[in-house]
Amino acid sequence: MGWQIDGHLVLIGLPGSGKSTVGRAVAKRLSRPFLDFDAEIEKREGLSVARLFAERGENEFRKLEVALTRELAAAPPMVLAPGGGWVTNPEVMALFRPPGRIIHLQISAAEALRRLSRSRVVRPLLAQADPAVAMQALWERRSALYAQADAVVNVEGIDSQRLIDSVVALAHDGTLGIG
Repeated sequence: MGWQIDGHLVLIGLPGSGKSTVGRAVAKRLSRPFLDFDAEIEKREGLSVARLFAERGENEFRKLEVALTRELAAAPPMVLAPGGGWVTNPEVMALFRPPGRIIHLQISAAEALRRLSRSRVVRPLLAQADPAVAMQALWERRSALYAQADAVVNVEGIDSQRLIDSVVALAHDGTLGIG
């Protein structure tokens, strides 16, 4: 393959789109470190994301994400998986561009919710009376922000190996191997 991007490879998308799972596998293939924003913030703060939301509120959590983004902007290239709402802060994507590349792992709200329902992880923004309505609302609020990504990979109906191959191809030469 051709050149590899000099900056970070950032995976964005709804909760349940596979950012962390895909990110770990892609980082291994690219021989780059992987960092999951939620896990890093939990480690630094000594609280789960759910507790941070409950005790300090979403705005405080978003401030922690921005601070981590600023810190990482100067770090050597990594594969990064910020939380689904990371894109709601207008400045964050610009901090990684150029030379970073942002890839939207696109998933429908219904499929994201189905995947999350199999997970043991508590998602604060989905802890509501009707999680399907909450997930659809997240998609509607964030879809235009996700559309600012450099590339989109639809994660539905594709096996994990082809998905990983596609993201790795984007990191190498900016072309997408699948439709």
